[in-house]
Amino acid sequence: MRWTLPLAALLIAISSPLLAQTHKIVDAKDGSGVFGYKDTPVQPWSGFHVHDPDRPAPKRVEPGPADKCDLPAPSDAIVLFDGKSIDQWQPTAWKVEDGCLVATDGPMATKQEFGDCQLHLEFLIPTEPTDSVWNRGNNGVMLLGQIEVQVYESFETKIYPDGQCASIYAQTPPMVNACRKAGQWQSYDILFTAPKFDNAGKLSAPARITMLHNGVLVHLNQEIYGNSPHAGLASYDGLKPKAPLSFGAHHCPVRFRNIWIRSL
Repeated sequence: MRWTLPLAALLIAISSPLLAQTHKIVDAKDGSGVFGYKDTPVQPWSGFHVHDPDRPAPKRVEPGPADKCDLPAPSDAIVLFDGKSIDQWQPTAWKVEDGCLVATDGPMATKQEFGDCQLHLEFLIPTEPTDSVWNRGNNGVMLLGQIEVQVYESFETKIYPDGQCASIYAQTPPMVNACRKAGQWQSYDILFTAPKFDNAGKLSAPARITMLHNGVLVHLNQEIYGNSPHAGLASYDGLKPKAPLSFGAHHCPVRFRNIWIRSL
């Protein structure tokens, strides 16, 4: 199955009123088929537009078989989802099905707040086609509720690099593309250092992330520049050193399992 669409088909795919766009979709100049925006702000840290299709795309790395994915939680971890209970989560429309947490509508947020942490989770992107390119495996791991590590179908779909799977959304692409095909289990292992603020509430140290995608290093002590607005510049306005962990929902039944966290 090929997920990538030419620009004309893409423009049709995003015509749904649920996905109204305020930015013009353009293809990368090099003919690679990557699509994105050129009418968004320029990131001071990268020199590229937010969601710029001309930003260099990470090279593909084969991560190995998916059967290495399902790892047990350490003894001191908080198990957020064990295949059955969702007691650690706030009320939600998401459902539990065949031992998986299935995205439906609205966010899925923990009851407990977290700051510095080690997080493990596993996800599966469905193989069924979607009516819009934006919905293809689309979800997100929201650290502090606002810093998004993207979940997306990036084995085939050539979305802008700072929005592909394992990117810090609207900020930094992964160092490599370690995606597996849709229908195969994938894993994230995240080491997150929360931002620090002084007594006046001014940022004194930015958040940072080190991360493995399917066992492959994709971020190493990477600075985080703030929250993750679509097509906008990151900001620390409103961010706190601790907040609930959450997942998004973007009209795609992405499945999750084996979710655990260790506060550091």
